[in-house]
Amino acid sequence: MIVDSHCHLNYGTMMEDMSGVMARAKSAGVETMLAINARLSEFDDVLAVAEKYDHVFATVGSHPHEAEKEPDVQTEFLLEKAQHAKVVGIGESGLDFFYEYAPRDLQEANFRAHIAASRDSGLPLIVHAREADDDCTRILQDEMGKGAFPAVIHCFTASRAFAEASLEMGFYISISGIVTFNSAKDLQETMKIIPLDRLLIETDAPYLAPVPKRGKPNEPSYVKYTAEFLSNHLDIPYADLATATTDNFYQLFSKATRP
Repeated sequence: MIVDSHCHLNYGTMMEDMSGVMARAKSAGVETMLAINARLSEFDDVLAVAEKYDHVFATVGSHPHEAEKEPDVQTEFLLEKAQHAKVVGIGESGLDFFYEYAPRDLQEANFRAHIAASRDSGLPLIVHAREADDDCTRILQDEMGKGAFPAVIHCFTASRAFAEASLEMGFYISISGIVTFNSAKDLQETMKIIPLDRLLIETDAPYLAPVPKRGKPNEPSYVKYTAEFLSNHLDIPYADLATATTDNFYQLFSKATRP
């Protein structure tokens, strides 16, 4: 059994074929999914999916792309929503300097509000970091100095230095289907320094479908292709990789109940 530790179940074709998505995930051995909230305005939609399925959990948060549309995220609001039994994480939040869809100062302010909610609730922070390694490291280290908090760097594509800094802070690192791309040689090398007990796998569905499904809408069942790639790349038996990444998920997201 494996876990899709990051997917957006309220988006795309998945909402139109939810029963099919769930059936295919079950056939692929996916025992649990974490439905990620990217816009606070959509929190109720994300939570509704989690409430419908026992093996689906949710987060509460606002993606850095939304920082201009959803400015001044309040830690208190995040903490209130995090009290729900199916909400097991905070985010995703962070910095995205690749697209620059929102001003950097607003992204940072929202990011720090999410970190505070993670610290106060004890729930893991889901970190989005793209083309912002130095600033993410600066903020995370600064906030860690105010008090520890658990976190995962989701859909990791950053530098080896950022991986090392994240691991030093005690964070987990989650790998998406990007690692299967031929163009991801640097990421494939960085994978070799990530301890097995800090590794998670995800789809980020409906985005970033792995080889051999690249170019198609992604879905949780495809997480098995990323797991298979990592098993071969890291020379770890598939069953061992699946067990480790599943155990890691429940270790980090301890509020989630295991089937």
